Amino acid sequence: MAQKEGGTEQGHVKTGDNLGGKAMAGASTAGGGVVVEVREKKGPLRAAIPTMPFPLAVICLFLNTFIPGLGTFISAFTVLCGARSDLISERGVCCVFWLNVAAALIQVLTAVIMVGWIMSIFWGMDMVILASQYLYLFRCSSFLIFSYLYFFLSHLLVKNINKYVMQLF
Repeated sequence: MAQKEGGTEQGHVKTGDNLGGKAMAGASTAGGGVVVEVREKKGPLRAAIPTMPFPLAVICLFLNTFIPGLGTFISAFTVLCGARSDLISERGVCCVFWLNVAAALIQVLTAVIMVGWIMSIFWGMDMVILASQYLYLFRCSSFLIFSYLYFFLSHLLVKNINKYVMQLF
């Protein structure tokens, strides 16, 4: 599938200047380097991890640390309560719920040989990372919303206060 220098590999062109990077044709920079874009491809189980509120994600991490699979099992029910996931648009809420239940079951069954326990901890860490990214986006958007709301209410309040003050005099 992959060829020597100058060949192609899955739609990307390898450069001949020993950088070892992959880029689309015509994406070289001024210094002769190459612009490389990396996108993580998630499998169905990993893409099914729900984006929960941050405190709940921390609780699931804590539970996954001490009882493998329990936090993942609880996170499956957050999908039914409206938590977002990368896979919901493709497969639907019910499928994402059962994928999370399957992940919890895998963690419980393989915890005996330590694989499930380690997987459970990493799963909880992914939940916290997703929740913190969502929290950051929510803070940014809520800041704008509250700024506009504050501006609107303060303008409305000042206008009404001026009207009432003028009536007093």
